[in-house]
Amino acid sequence: MSGQHTNSEIAVRVRRLEERLIGAGLTSDDELDAIIGQVTSGSPANGARVVARAWVDPGYRERLLADGNAALAELGFSMSTGPQPQRFTVVENTPTRHNVLVCTLCSCYPIALLGPSPSWYKSEAYRARVVREPRAVLAEFGLELPADTEIVVHDTSAESRHMVLPMRPAGTEGLSEEELARLVTREGLIGTAAV
Repeated sequence: MSGQHTNSEIAVRVRRLEERLIGAGLTSDDELDAIIGQVTSGSPANGARVVARAWVDPGYRERLLADGNAALAELGFSMSTGPQPQRFTVVENTPTRHNVLVCTLCSCYPIALLGPSPSWYKSEAYRARVVREPRAVLAEFGLELPADTEIVVHDTSAESRHMVLPMRPAGTEGLSEEELARLVTREGLIGTAAV
């Protein structure tokens, strides 16, 4: 397959280029994130729509947790872009369990639902540390969890993608699905924030 590269190889090459630009003082992670965010500003709203639907529709929530790919199709989304279909799994946060995502190999990530991955998600420091010391890493993001909360780290790959279903915030019972979607952040979908 001369001249062809896997998504993982491309992601590694892109991150190396980003690191060189940053190392040369030409840009920063924050500037890159801002530029990418402007280019694809609507993408995280897709994941937020999925979450909001799950919060208001218990049947959809059950289908989403049982078969993420089929539940996405109900809302017109697909993880089957490119040459290789991807298995999509949604992991639910509960009062006793918190989920966080990482790709330890490179930076596999459901871009269509979460928007472009933030620079920190692609960094070697995050990829290594969140597996070894997830509670400390989450605290650095400002997410302090009770000591008895189990933290589960999910490793994405070229074949599978994950998304966190955050807990619905208290006091949001009267909000519409659209209003609920506006509460959901990309970090909440990764698991480095509560929502």
